[in-house]
Amino acid sequence: MTLERLLEVFKNDPGVIWVIIALAAAALFITVERLFHFHRCQIDTRDFLEGIFNNLKRNNLVETVSICDDTPGPVAHLVRAAVLRAGASEKDIVQAVDEVTQVEIARLERNIPALATIAQVAPLLGLLGTVVGMIQAFEHIRGAATINLSSLAPFMESALICTASGLVVAIPSYLFYNFLVTRVQAIINEMNMAASEIVYFLTHNPIKVEGETKP
Repeated sequence: MTLERLLEVFKNDPGVIWVIIALAAAALFITVERLFHFHRCQIDTRDFLEGIFNNLKRNNLVETVSICDDTPGPVAHLVRAAVLRAGASEKDIVQAVDEVTQVEIARLERNIPALATIAQVAPLLGLLGTVVGMIQAFEHIRGAATINLSSLAPFMESALICTASGLVVAIPSYLFYNFLVTRVQAIINEMNMAASEIVYFLTHNPIKVEGETKP
């Protein structure tokens, strides 16, 4: 498509294509931001827990908390919450872990529902643009003394481009939405595993705090 034809399409567009372009930009931003966030959250959970357990066995609580502070991601945050409750009852430790888990899950899922909304709305906007383009074409036919197919082409082209644009935005948005949901679930599974292991360790191993040994 030449630049002249593209300008003609935008000239005949009722404004829907611009909305679709805005949705495409939003979908791209959400996807890139979430992928970057998940990349930062990615750690070797097993190695991390082994290092935590080794420090706790030596009663190095301060160093253990420092390791959690220096490690990005929700797993480190919930482990830190559990370690800070070392020596407390199992109920208190579980409650602390659950509170952090809920906060971290909300952080992981941030903006992902908006991506699903874009995937659903974009094709509907494309269809709306097509319908409006068809209406414009029929209005042109009604006002013309003779029907010239070449004069209808810009309206029809703009209408079809609206549909295509909506689908072009919706399809990758839906694919990335499913991919991001899968990544969130994988991270949540790691969080659940880490939570179970740290709670079990703290409740079955005596932790010495400031010269005292607490069960």
